[in-house]
Amino acid sequence: MNVVQRPGLIAGRSGRCSETTAVATTVTPATAPTQTVPVGPAPIGPVPAEPARVGQIPTGPAQAGAPPAASVPAGAPLVSPVSAGPVSSVDRGSTGSSLPSVPAEPSELADAGIRLLAPDGTLVPDPRFEVLADHDLCREFYRSMVLARRLDAEATALQRQGELVLWIPLRGQEAAQVGSAQAVGPRDFIFPSYREHAVAWHRGVPAAEVLRLLRGVSHDGWDVAAHNMANYTIVLASQTLHAVGYGMGVLLDGDVGTGDAERDTAVLVYLGDGAMSQGDANEAFVWAASFGAPVVFLCQNNQWAISTPSRRQSPVPLARRADGFGFPGLRVDGNDVLAMHAATSWALAHARGGGGPVLIEANTYRMAPHTTSDDATRYQPAAEVAAWSARDPIERLRRLLAADVDTTWFDEIDDQAAAAAAQLRRDCLALDPPEPTTMLDHVYAEETADERDQRTWFTAYRDSFL
Repeated sequence: MNVVQRPGLIAGRSGRCSETTAVATTVTPATAPTQTVPVGPAPIGPVPAEPARVGQIPTGPAQAGAPPAASVPAGAPLVSPVSAGPVSSVDRGSTGSSLPSVPAEPSELADAGIRLLAPDGTLVPDPRFEVLADHDLCREFYRSMVLARRLDAEATALQRQGELVLWIPLRGQEAAQVGSAQAVGPRDFIFPSYREHAVAWHRGVPAAEVLRLLRGVSHDGWDVAAHNMANYTIVLASQTLHAVGYGMGVLLDGDVGTGDAERDTAVLVYLGDGAMSQGDANEAFVWAASFGAPVVFLCQNNQWAISTPSRRQSPVPLARRADGFGFPGLRVDGNDVLAMHAATSWALAHARGGGGPVLIEANTYRMAPHTTSDDATRYQPAAEVAAWSARDPIERLRRLLAADVDTTWFDEIDDQAAAAAAQLRRDCLALDPPEPTTMLDHVYAEETADERDQRTWFTAYRDSFL
């Protein structure tokens, strides 16, 4: 699907959607002077002399055709303080170990972050961001999210029936993925983790291509160059370093902050709350901050790193970690597709314009197991699941659209999703295993004598069983 920027959508007195042109508002610029830090024979880019606080959004040169910058009151925090809430001790079994207690009721529900669309489907004002999606784009968001959920369910069924080695469900995270994917420009590049199926499908990757790796017929999936999206990375947080390296290459090419929309480039990298505890992620933050790399780190905080709750890994919102590295951090309601689109649009424009990295924490929830080899009912409290179910991202947008869209349209979308799922099943079953000797085809640029010997031996060994 083509990535487009569209007029804004605001609520009139009736609370319904009406089209309007989003108004660009003033952003308080960073007042600290900049200095050029040489790296090797030539400077790689400007670095703030003093790091910006999380409560301020520094801006780079405006990019032609970029979405309007968000207005941020001077000194206003981008992440809300953590609710104190009741605290209870945690049973550690018979080991007797003493660990810090965790909140009995996680603050994620009360402190959702930047929100433009409430769970009841009404638009809510925010002093920093405006809705950038018009009515047609809201319908496209709904279609993409419903399609992603249905394809995700079909892939889960395929794994249960032995057709996939593994599947990594995304249920509950559709808004965080579709909203952010829509913000990506034609020159931007995406580095996913391993759960970004909705990102891939929204960007036009054929549905079955996402299944190739997990069916065991390929080491990768789709054509990276055709979609400006790297293949999945299974090693936790390693993609963050890949993204920063790509971003530094963009800087060296001079494709940042030129003001030319056909040239300026940003990088969007996805990671989870568990990956935020990895050394690779923190090293990526250091490098991105040190060299002003045009990278947007999008952490989908789905509250559970397998069975470890996010609040065990961090007593404060993950977005606040950006403050320690000297770049902006935003906490966004990850179940609000409109807020995710607006916030990611701003962050990517900020990076393209030379403003440096941004961290977005998409505050969402994983409504399915970590993978199909996991049993989430063993650790996710039923009350917590029920509370987040009431904030379902698809139902939220449906409530907004229901005021202006006939119910038959929703039925048509369900029918389209069912047809796409049936096609995915057919395409998956048609993915035959490759010729075994092809595993040696791309080990080296040119085949070596050792490779030829191995191929000959393996072929003879395989044929001995025929």
